[in-house]
Amino acid sequence: MPALLPPPRTGDALLLDLEHLTRVEDGERLHALLWRAGPGWRMASSAVLGGGLAERAWVLNAQVAHGYRRTDPERHLDGLARAAGVRGPGVGLMTAADVSAHGRARDGGAEAVATAGISVRGWAAVPGEGATGTAPPGTINIVAALPVALSEAALVNAVMTATEAKVQALVEAGLDCSGTPTDAVCVAARTPGEGTGAHAFAGPRSEWGARLARAVHRAVRAALPAAAHP
Repeated sequence: MPALLPPPRTGDALLLDLEHLTRVEDGERLHALLWRAGPGWRMASSAVLGGGLAERAWVLNAQVAHGYRRTDPERHLDGLARAAGVRGPGVGLMTAADVSAHGRARDGGAEAVATAGISVRGWAAVPGEGATGTAPPGTINIVAALPVALSEAALVNAVMTATEAKVQALVEAGLDCSGTPTDAVCVAARTPGEGTGAHAFAGPRSEWGARLARAVHRAVRAALPAAAHP
């Protein structure tokens, strides 16, 4: 069994130190949240830009207009990121929700930020075939960070844990859904150092998975529109 890294310091410094960006696009004022993570981060994400599991240096969660029709969202996000001055590989998410109304939570060093629009929602398992073509922008986006290293399997497990916590938050808020059709998630963990181990588990009953779940759960609840709260 690999050696685990020592417990990190969990002081007041934020891992997810977000910048709030604004722009005018097609006559509409839109917002974005940018995390300049820097080196030393490995991320697992379902995002349209920089998705997969790899070393990433930044995360951008950009609001786009309702009725978004561009067929090149990856190029669009990359252009927005470069305009903000970031360099190197990163992750880009988009949503029609107002990202300035985000929810944030911390738990024992784990951090999460969520943006949530729930006008288009439903349950994951429904009858019929899936749609083809370009999907509309996701409306529940989650970005989470852990100050420890995870194995690749544990990082995938962390994405599952974050998703379970999101669904729990939606159900507890009385919403008849497991999410929206195009939700996206990004979980970041520290890159394992030379000769050091990584945490092998990130399920909801593991040490860091439990902290991640609580942070995501509270962030999603905070991000939901006020009308969604019981």
